[in-house]
Amino acid sequence: MKKIIGREIEIETLKKVLESSQPEFVAVYGRRRIGKTYLVKQFFDNQFSFYMTGTANVNMAQQLNNFHSAYNQYSQKPLEKTPKSWFEAFENLRKLLEDSILTTKVVFIDELPWLDTPRANFVSAFEYFWNSYGSSQDNLKLIVCGSAAFWMINKLINNCGGLHNRITKRIALKPFTLKETELFLQSKQIYLERYQILQVYSVMGGIPFYLNEVEMGLSCFQNIDKICFSESGLLKTEYQELFYSLFQEAPSHVAIIEALSRKAKGLTRDEIIKTSKISNGGTISKVLEELEVSGFIKKYVPFDKKIKSSLYQITDPYSLFYHKFIKDSKAVGDNTWINLMSSSKYRDWSGYAFEYVGMSHIENIKKALSIQGVYSEISSWVSRDAEKGTQIDLLIDRKDNVITVCEIKFANDEYEITKSYADDLRNKLNLFKSESKTRKTLFLAMITTFGIKINQYSLGLVQNSITMDALFE
Repeated sequence: MKKIIGREIEIETLKKVLESSQPEFVAVYGRRRIGKTYLVKQFFDNQFSFYMTGTANVNMAQQLNNFHSAYNQYSQKPLEKTPKSWFEAFENLRKLLEDSILTTKVVFIDELPWLDTPRANFVSAFEYFWNSYGSSQDNLKLIVCGSAAFWMINKLINNCGGLHNRITKRIALKPFTLKETELFLQSKQIYLERYQILQVYSVMGGIPFYLNEVEMGLSCFQNIDKICFSESGLLKTEYQELFYSLFQEAPSHVAIIEALSRKAKGLTRDEIIKTSKISNGGTISKVLEELEVSGFIKKYVPFDKKIKSSLYQITDPYSLFYHKFIKDSKAVGDNTWINLMSSSKYRDWSGYAFEYVGMSHIENIKKALSIQGVYSEISSWVSRDAEKGTQIDLLIDRKDNVITVCEIKFANDEYEITKSYADDLRNKLNLFKSESKTRKTLFLAMITTFGIKINQYSLGLVQNSITMDALFE
């Protein structure tokens, strides 16, 4: 196995699969460009008994042609004719595996959802292959991948038919953390200060395919110029393909992302319907669930647990960045990003982007607070008084009778709490305590890039100060 950055839990799972004395059926899913195929191929060093990948936007005949081609690469007895159905294709696969002399037989089918074309009966044939043959072969390890996470979960993992409870292991691949991003860049001999890595992460998140575009010898600002604003930059045009390659009803998905990008603090379901102009009903429920499962948005349940008041926020940094700076922008070429950094739009975006980074590293925050062993629940809170517009994006409700109220602030130096901001914070804490009627002790935690400047306004107000370094741990 070649060196793989991060993915320790996933690698441990695949090791157990390989060492298992039972048949294994593994589902690997996650958004486009997340590194699913890379993980499987690198772990198994491309040593498969059979491997094929589905192709987007082609019919069953073409998918079966691809199966035929892949089959003949692995078989000592090539097929003369392309199978006419998936039942016939999987029957041929069974014969190939029976003829194989390998002790452990690893079958890898990539982009499985794309094989499920209309009227292809793919799922039925797949069920029959596993239930009639695969599930009784102790040396068979079947690995399937898919970027269409909703399909993987609903048609495979939560299947109510012949594949019910057949998955033996599931791997939901997530974006790199800040620490994994740092290690990934260092593996490419790219050594940037953590502040610059944070800038890169705020633009493209922990998506390995995007991070692979970062070049040695360029600052984060030069890299962002090249990747996002040059005519040939990957992220200049990536957005157009991102949703249409994953979802059948992509215009609805794009409309919701666009709506959420206009209010980074988040929208309720009703606000999304009003802003996106998508009618209320099953469609929007399905689209919201697909976006959440795929990692583009997150639903934050309010402190009072009233589901109707739940806030949806974009959790994909690139989608937010695209709408703020790339879409409809005429700015291209060198120094584009440097010039944008002096704008009010940049100041607003950098604050929201850093909040998203913090919200995606909750476990790091809990570790920095020394409460990783304490049961806690994460929630948000919005005041009932709409005129005040008071909101807390991150509450950590702890079993030890404390609620940590987190304020996440971006700055290029130590963050200074002024008298007016200190007054606002005290009012926010008092209003939350009054409206929530909680009897728990409130602790205020400031999560900032370089820490807070200790002054008369921070003393006695801030119980915990967490810097960006804690998010890299």
